[in-house]
Amino acid sequence: MSGFDISRSDFDNITALHLSGFLDAHTVPVFEDAIQSLLKEDIYNIIVNMQKLDYISSAGLGVFMGFIEEIREKGGDIKLSNLSSKVYKVFDLLGFPALFEIYENEDTAKSKFNNS
Repeated sequence: MSGFDISRSDFDNITALHLSGFLDAHTVPVFEDAIQSLLKEDIYNIIVNMQKLDYISSAGLGVFMGFIEEIREKGGDIKLSNLSSKVYKVFDLLGFPALFEIYENEDTAKSKFNNS
């Protein structure tokens, strides 16, 4: 069983989820629950910081696709930050950079929310 952990930071109108470890079929429900609980709190401006994420599987990518439409309908977005080159390659392979904004760091992602 590979480890996976999520920590959360709240800012004015933005919440950042910090993922660490391995996001795969076994750990996807943890990530889904984290996003689901943000939506229950009416939080739609979400940054997913992947600085400590070592691995993401297609199941992990599916979570983003599963929620993005609902979040954008509510006027929010999911922005991605701090992807390692290994994790970025997986996103890139599946065309995610065309669908999601990806930033070098969390502060840049945050500033993009405040500008919109």
